Amino acid sequence: MAVNLVNVEAVSKVYGTRTLLDGISLGVSEGDRIGVVGRNGDGKTTLIRMLAKLEEPDTGRVTQSGGLRMGVLTQHDSLDPQATVRHEIIGDMADHEWAGNAKIRDVLTGLFGGLDLPGFGQGLDTVIGPLSGGERRRIALAKLLIAEQDLLVLDEPTNHLDVEGISWLAKHLQERRSALVCVTHDRWFLDQVCTRMWDVQRGAVHEYEGGYSDYVFARAERERIAATEESKRQNLMRKELAWLRRGAPARTSKPRYRIEAANELIADVPPPRDTSELMRFANARLGKTVFDLEDVTVQAGPKVLLKQLTWHLGPGDRVGLVGVNGAGKTSLLRALAAAARTQGEEQPAGGSVTVGKTVRLAYLSQEVGELDPSLRVLEAVQRVRDRVDLGKGREMTAGQLCEQFGFTKEKQWTPVGDLSGGERRRLQILRLLMDEPNVLFLDEPTNDLDIETLTQLEDLLDGWPGSMIVISHDRFFIERTTDTVMALLGDATLRMLPRGLDEYLERRRAMIEAAAPAPAPAAKSASAGTATSKDGRAAKKELQKIERQLNKMSDRESNLHAQIAENSTDYDKVAKLDAELRELIAERDELEMRWLELAEEA
Repeated sequence: MAVNLVNVEAVSKVYGTRTLLDGISLGVSEGDRIGVVGRNGDGKTTLIRMLAKLEEPDTGRVTQSGGLRMGVLTQHDSLDPQATVRHEIIGDMADHEWAGNAKIRDVLTGLFGGLDLPGFGQGLDTVIGPLSGGERRRIALAKLLIAEQDLLVLDEPTNHLDVEGISWLAKHLQERRSALVCVTHDRWFLDQVCTRMWDVQRGAVHEYEGGYSDYVFARAERERIAATEESKRQNLMRKELAWLRRGAPARTSKPRYRIEAANELIADVPPPRDTSELMRFANARLGKTVFDLEDVTVQAGPKVLLKQLTWHLGPGDRVGLVGVNGAGKTSLLRALAAAARTQGEEQPAGGSVTVGKTVRLAYLSQEVGELDPSLRVLEAVQRVRDRVDLGKGREMTAGQLCEQFGFTKEKQWTPVGDLSGGERRRLQILRLLMDEPNVLFLDEPTNDLDIETLTQLEDLLDGWPGSMIVISHDRFFIERTTDTVMALLGDATLRMLPRGLDEYLERRRAMIEAAAPAPAPAAKSASAGTATSKDGRAAKKELQKIERQLNKMSDRESNLHAQIAENSTDYDKVAKLDAELRELIAERDELEMRWLELAEEA
């Protein structure tokens, strides 16, 4: 029988006149993997802080088992700004001692990209004080994961991690024996790591078995049976369930929710998007040209991020843009935005960007734009427009759109200066959509948004007719809102990835393995060593040849997609182009498999 680690008995917590938690009773046992979800401000962080005894309840009690080893990651670290990274993570361990520890090597490589901490000026000897919040958070997480724990309590552990970092962290937590309680808005991460869910709502906590996908089904079913008045929220849950149910089985490693009841629940739910209809709308709003890039070079100071990029973003294209940090994702969006703002007069360092004459661009950057703090939420939205046309005959008032984004009638009269960071992010997205753009650039739109707001944003974007580029580390959001994934792999090129983020992670692993120094071989004869060296050189030459072929194929693939978009009403031509595209993809897949084999040999 599993040992009970923490008990929460009849706990309540009130802030001002608001009851966050009301008579909550819960338990955490050995082996539990619990994900905590709920709207921002509903008490998720307060709940786990009380579990960790960092905060006391107003009534009730929290008890922990004797000798419990607990590690806690809060949203604000307690690192010594005068200390070095080495001191905080490794302590007084000698180099040979920590370097010989497989767990420490795995954590440093997984969270920082290498034992020498690339990206940190002095490596392990970098002083913590001047570092950014994201860098400090990774240090705090590394320190926690290296230690032995019975229970890990993590508040937003995926913040400031890229797709690779999140994938590594999920695998690491799966392999740990310690119990886990985790607050996160990353739904893919919840599905990979958690086997139970706590949903914090209006002072209560509802418990569900399984990961996020199971939770979506169970909650939709519970709301259907209860026939609550929250029909809008229920419909969103059913829509998301339909997407999960019809999608790739790989989205969850334990698809227990795929049962007949789920099929019945979503029988009348259409697919999230009618792609062909949206394409027709987009063509009508944008014409044939949106952004055409010809031999474009993008630089950040002296550093060349992209070179000789030829790419066509057509009407209705929905592109997810992923890549290693510093590869140029945001710089590419800024270059396109600058060209759009000046109608093509401001060009990148090399090449040319042609902007369609009808393009109305809305760009959501990572920085939250400043608004007059004295403005009310509704006033800030109405300053842009009173009503918005969402396409397909849908129209909303500023107040209705505010409600869809979680600003209730009462909240709409809150001064902007009193909003939280997540609420300001929501308001920023809302104001962009109110301006009726036909092209959207979204740079990390999921930052600070809770899961309910994310599903509402996804629902809104489902029927939005226009072109869109999304940069995000949230795998669910990328898969849910876009149709194509493009990647910047740090080699100054942009590649299309037909298999999406799984293909991106495979390519990155192959590149890292290919770049890693080979382990020192056992003693061999001189002739054997010479033969191995020759084989390695031959493999590297073939690798370079295949990479050139793959680059050409990527360009051809982009051209085919552009031609298909341009000839969308000529079904015979589209069929021929589609057949050519399939042949190209099959040939490219064979080359990629050969590339992976050669990478191992090299």
